[in-house]
Amino acid sequence: MRAVVQRVYKARVSVDGREIGAIGHGLVVFLGVGRGDGLEDVLYLAEKIAGLRLFADSEGKMNLSVQAVGGEVLVVSQFTLYGDCRKGRRPSFTEAAPPEEAEKLYERFIEELQRQGVRVATGKFQADMRVEVDNAGPVTLLLDSRKAF
Repeated sequence: MRAVVQRVYKARVSVDGREIGAIGHGLVVFLGVGRGDGLEDVLYLAEKIAGLRLFADSEGKMNLSVQAVGGEVLVVSQFTLYGDCRKGRRPSFTEAAPPEEAEKLYERFIEELQRQGVRVATGKFQADMRVEVDNAGPVTLLLDSRKAF
């Protein structure tokens, strides 16, 4: 499971011109689910993201988590995080999980963030979305659960 995490002032996602999710101060998580991912990957990434210290403390150091600052998380599914561009010019997505498997893990990831007390907004799985992100910093990290175990 892969995630691109961005610290934001605000963000929102729309489908067909209608806003379906929005947050203020917090994190945007673009989440990709790979073949063979399971509950262990979900639990690892949800806990890691909820606890990442990406927000400034009173001394200006990145020392506080999204939980500690009362921030929100916008989770957007993005299978293209598994795009392999090493050969040719068209990305291969063979390492992305099939949609029916990916959606279950995507939903479970959202539940796990919420279970940890994080307010979560979402995009729509498999939809063509417009995502507007007002980056703070910018702070952007790439997480991969397979590199964690």
